[in-house]
Amino acid sequence: MNNTTDIVMIFLVLTNLVLLGSSRLSACIRTVAAQGIVLGLLPLQLNGWSLELHLVIFSAAIIALKGIVFPWLLNGTLRELKTQREIEPFIGYGISLVLGTVILMICIWLGSRLPLPEPAVSPLIVPVVFFTIMSGLFLIVSRKKALTQVLGYLVLENGIYTFGVALVDKQPMLVELGILLDIFVAVFVMGIAIFHINREFDDIDTDKLSGLRS
Repeated sequence: MNNTTDIVMIFLVLTNLVLLGSSRLSACIRTVAAQGIVLGLLPLQLNGWSLELHLVIFSAAIIALKGIVFPWLLNGTLRELKTQREIEPFIGYGISLVLGTVILMICIWLGSRLPLPEPAVSPLIVPVVFFTIMSGLFLIVSRKKALTQVLGYLVLENGIYTFGVALVDKQPMLVELGILLDIFVAVFVMGIAIFHINREFDDIDTDKLSGLRS
């Protein structure tokens, strides 16, 4: 089980680095969708691929929302935009990758220092959870496009979700599904907001919104 879990954690690290270094919005959406699908399988993998009904339903809901519904909503918004790239982020892509590597090293150090009530399934889980959360926050604060910031929000939630599934024993599935419902509403509302911002102001750079006057 540990080897498979390690592979999932390494996949999360690589996809986070891809998001930090990619300017193509469509590629970023596909990457976040891939994260969602893999994380949807994580509960089954951690339980020895048990086909218990509640696990199967939970995993199917995660895959449907994170891997299909959210990307579909964001792709629909992307088709309405007049740009397909994040052209001038606050922090460049090369620097973002360097900072991402530094953040990863810090997260590995923090993960080795954090005491846990019970040993984690994999020693990579805690550092990768921290790195995923920090990657999401970094995307939110370092990118100008509202759509990329939504993706950062989803990546951040992926880190929180991974922490809950991998480290919290017997976590209530209803709570997780409630969180997912909140995420669904947030993404749906943000998608509508991005569409209307783009239609009214011909741009979705959030830094330009500060220049608006009533």
